[in-house]
Amino acid sequence: MSTTQNKKIEIIKSATSKINEVDFENLSFGAVFTDHLFECDFKNGEWQTPTIKPYAPFLVDPSTRVFHYGQAIFEGMKAYKDDQDAIWLFRPDENYNRFNKSAVRMAMPEVPEDIFMNGLKELLKIDQAWVKKGNGNSMYIRPFMIGTGTGVIANPSDNYKFMIILSPVKSYYAGEVKVIVAEHYSRAANGGIGAAKAAGNYAGQFYPTNLANKEGFQQVIWTDDATHTKLEEAGTMNVFFRINDTLFTAPTSERILDGVTRKSLIELAKKEKINVEVRSVLVDELVEAANNGSLKEIFGAGTAAVISPIVGFSYKDHYYELPKLENSMAADLKLKLTNIQNKLAEDTFGWTVKV
Repeated sequence: MSTTQNKKIEIIKSATSKINEVDFENLSFGAVFTDHLFECDFKNGEWQTPTIKPYAPFLVDPSTRVFHYGQAIFEGMKAYKDDQDAIWLFRPDENYNRFNKSAVRMAMPEVPEDIFMNGLKELLKIDQAWVKKGNGNSMYIRPFMIGTGTGVIANPSDNYKFMIILSPVKSYYAGEVKVIVAEHYSRAANGGIGAAKAAGNYAGQFYPTNLANKEGFQQVIWTDDATHTKLEEAGTMNVFFRINDTLFTAPTSERILDGVTRKSLIELAKKEKINVEVRSVLVDELVEAANNGSLKEIFGAGTAAVISPIVGFSYKDHYYELPKLENSMAADLKLKLTNIQNKLAEDTFGWTVKV
């Protein structure tokens, strides 16, 4: 467990703001960043003074360990502004705990809770003008940590940099998403780092996803590394399958990320009296359900899009189109969850935290 150090944050405010240069109605996801960032270095076995300062590039040595041995982890979170101009986080404790689980798996130091949470909240307060009101507007939050020690010996870094950057975003529209079910490539393996939000997990997905793109598909539904018979994740998201009126999703494991949106949707669906089964779903089950008409919906679940509906899938060179539904379970769950996040509906779960 991380220790609480209660370090005072040094604040260096930007002399000018670039906010008036931003078109908030036409934002590319994750491309625009606010005026400030948060950083805290780990040196000599302890965390140094945390700092909020103007957003800017920083210099590193060419032998910095992250470039050579890949010690890099991150989280994805969002903040929302309600009609009274209050800013709210969604389940930040879940992201914090998962961040440190990733750190442990990657042989990196855990970040103390006060450095993570106090730094995040103070950064949001300083750049609060960047958090826009209205359903569909949010602030994407990217905490990350890299190994900053120097030298090319294959050992864990001795120094680290923890940072938080903020990016205002609109609703995430991906268009129609068609997927290929993986028959050869895997996202993760037993004993590996699939359950960590390690940067290398995502780099390893790019090549097979590029192959899928060339065939006219936007994403890959990953299967287990040993048999390629179990459905696991969709692209960079957890995945749900609706067969008749039951929702199925794979259990978390060493291969599958413990998604915050995933666990929220499971709790929300159960409250709505939707039958949810958390178990391994076989590719053969999916194909059979598509053939007999019982497969109603497939959707990905993650922070960026919340829910991303999938219109069809390909397996062994055969394409299966999903039905177009008037009453989509995915659309209903997305509306209910985003209403909680945006404080448009009562949060009976205690998920939202005021900044």
